[in-house]
Formats: sequence, structure tokens, C-alpha cells
Amino acid sequence: MKVLSDNRRARFDYEILEKFEAGIALNGQEVKSIRKGSINLSGSYVVIRGQEPYLVGASVPPYQPKNASPDYDPERSRKLLLNRKEIEYLIGKTQERGLTLIPLKVYTKYAKIKLEFGVSKGKKKSDKRETIKKRDVDREIKREINQRG
Repeated sequence: MKVLSDNRRARFDYEILEKFEAGIALNGQEVKSIRKGSINLSGSYVVIRGQEPYLVGASVPPYQPKNASPDYDPERSRKLLLNRKEIEYLIGKTQERGLTLIPLKVYTKYAKIKLEFGVSKGKKKSDKRETIKKRDVDREIKREINQRG
């Protein structure tokens, strides 16, 4: 499993409650571009329109910009491939107040490109400060252990 893109900001801004894996409907040049590692997940989210989930706001630049078709849109919504039961479950979760679907990472699995996204809840500013403090304390503990060992 090779991680092609990681949305590290999502883990800082949101509390991830559950994770899901979905395939992405792509065209040929998008597959090549993503395998090259050229997908940007920052600011993207998953939305469900008419019983179908879509990845919105993810940018996939053309593989060869000079050969790209003139009507190619790098910001287009891309359909996600999920089971019907998963989609119905996610529809119920998105109806709940304060829960959103945020993409976490894009990776390859058995030569297929997969998207991991999470049902998440936004963190408050105080929660973000706690995260930073905890990270600093953990870093200090590791530093002390390494100096003694």
C-alpha cells in the first residue's frame, strides 16, 4: 500500500470518528497524475448528492499539461465507489448535526487507487491547543529517553 497523498491538516482540524475506504472514478490521465503524486486534498470534502457520494474540491492537475484537453477541469467532482449499505449509513451520519466527511489520504491497493475518508467532527480552538501541547510533551519525553539510552 503506497500512500500517494495525505491530508495531514484534516487530522489537526477534525476529530476522526470512523474511517471508510472508497474507489474513485477517474479518467486515464488523472490516474497517471495521481500515481505521480500530484493530487491535492487540502480543502476537499465528500458530499452525497442523490444517493451517490462525490469527492469535491480535490485538485488533480493534468498528467501532461500540453497534451490535456481544453475542457479538462482539475477541480471537478469525482464519483466515489461504495456499497449501497455504506452509502445509506453515510447519508444517516451526514444528517447528524456537526458531522462531515473529510478525505484523509489517497493510496494504491492492488493496483487500484483508493481514497480513505473519515466521518469527522470539527475541533474547537482549545482542542487544537491541547493537541499541540500533547505533541510537544511526547516529543520532549522521546528526547529524554534517547539522551539517556
